[in-house]
Amino acid sequence: MMSNIAQAVWVEALKARRSRMPLLTALAICLIPLGGGFFMIVLKDPELARRVGLISAKARILMGAADWPTYVGFLATAMLAGVLFFSFIASWVFGREYSDRTVKDLLALPTSRSAIVCAKFVVVAVWSAALTVLMYLVGLGVGVALALPPVPAQVFLQGGVTVAVAACLEIALVTPIAFFAGAGHGYLPPMAVAMLAMALAQFVAAAGWPEYFPWSIPSVYAQGGHLGAISYVIVILTSLAGIAGTLLWWERADQTH
Repeated sequence: MMSNIAQAVWVEALKARRSRMPLLTALAICLIPLGGGFFMIVLKDPELARRVGLISAKARILMGAADWPTYVGFLATAMLAGVLFFSFIASWVFGREYSDRTVKDLLALPTSRSAIVCAKFVVVAVWSAALTVLMYLVGLGVGVALALPPVPAQVFLQGGVTVAVAACLEIALVTPIAFFAGAGHGYLPPMAVAMLAMALAQFVAAAGWPEYFPWSIPSVYAQGGHLGAISYVIVILTSLAGIAGTLLWWERADQTH
């Protein structure tokens, strides 16, 4: 079983490497630290920002001071966009078989369907984690280039932990998206579900119950809010439900399309 999964992971990784998707997603996620750097420039020199037509007052209200704690905090909060990034990756990894009409060929292989699904989840998780590391490293590079005031190493460590935990929560929540990629036979249904989940997360947060809705929980954590054990249990159960649903779909559903 493990050898089948390892072989399937190699095949899925090869598919990703031969496509442009890793490069495109890497370039897209780098916009997060670059956007943060832009606001740091505005905060460092508001007079210059006024001269070139930037709205420095609004940036100052939203961001705070031009220092490392503010910038690292921005990276952690902006990483909430990772839900859409990671959902897009899961949609592509699981949905492309239908769009490319290769699903019947894939299922005809001697490798078990469960091994194929597990391999796809591994690729999604590793890909998403790599994007998270890239985003944070680029962010550190941007901060150094902007010559932000020195701070203790603890600031970077704590910021890295916050980004990493938020990313793990977000990665765990892409498993239901993978199910809808299979059930919807393509890219669009899972992305529609992901956007709906994000919209509902905003509504639930406004209603005052963000710690009980899976897609609101990473936001609460990234913004420094308190999360009880029930919040983590909700994320874990949601992730397991997505994995189980995806496995059952690939094992039992009619795959004639």
